[in-house]
Amino acid sequence: MPDTTRHSAPDSSTPRQRALAAVNLARYRLNDESITSRAFAEMRTNGVCVLPGFITNEAVADIVREVEALTPLAHRSAPRRNPYLTAANGANTHAVELHDSLEVLAYDHFDPEGTLRSLYECDDVLHFVRRCLGLDVLHRYADPFGALNVSIMRDGDVLDWHFDMTDFVVSIALQSAESGGDFENAANIRGNDNDDQVVAAVLRGDAQERVRIEPMTPGTLMLFNGRRSMHRVTPIKGMTPRFVALLAYDTKPGTDSTDALKLSRYGRLPSGRLA
Repeated sequence: MPDTTRHSAPDSSTPRQRALAAVNLARYRLNDESITSRAFAEMRTNGVCVLPGFITNEAVADIVREVEALTPLAHRSAPRRNPYLTAANGANTHAVELHDSLEVLAYDHFDPEGTLRSLYECDDVLHFVRRCLGLDVLHRYADPFGALNVSIMRDGDVLDWHFDMTDFVVSIALQSAESGGDFENAANIRGNDNDDQVVAAVLRGDAQERVRIEPMTPGTLMLFNGRRSMHRVTPIKGMTPRFVALLAYDTKPGTDSTDALKLSRYGRLPSGRLA
């Protein structure tokens, strides 16, 4: 088994300094209202905002090295469900069975002194995201596993069409696959009068005009309203895995995921709790 022991040189910088050093501040000044206002306008209009090169190349490489060292700890899952992330049965119009396959590293796997956790735990980054989303308040998740996690998708893995159960998702692209792994998005098709017909058409592959690929090059920060937009990650091809970090926030403090979700996604519960 690969050595997952964390080896690092002594670092006298503060977590905030490490986080700010990872952000491309020459391109994204975190207190620049013109940047956050433009991002909010894109979110309001399109339900997605893509900020390429938000993280420096050096920071991306540092995070990728940590992810690669931790991959033996990742939990693999392959749930089967419908596009609304519920069981693929019942009377739902779209009770089709779709499937996912991926591995996930949890929040507590990552070095508290490392680049990725420093970014997530930095208030400057949190308030930048808050302003981009046009919110008055924003809190980090209380989930000890899902507050911050990294999805790992290898050759043959897929994340099929689905809507999210949360209003927004914040992600950082870290490593692209050799082929495949495209983030396909059918924007704002839920909540309209004809959404059933459009959802069915996208699932059949008959509505390509409603689907676009969102650019997810390494270092990109993406804000996304997946509750209204159906999306997927196309099958991975090749030996290079796809890495994406997911940073979990909510407008309410203390937000946690259910035990069922923890067991499905991370394969365990917090210490002292039984499945």
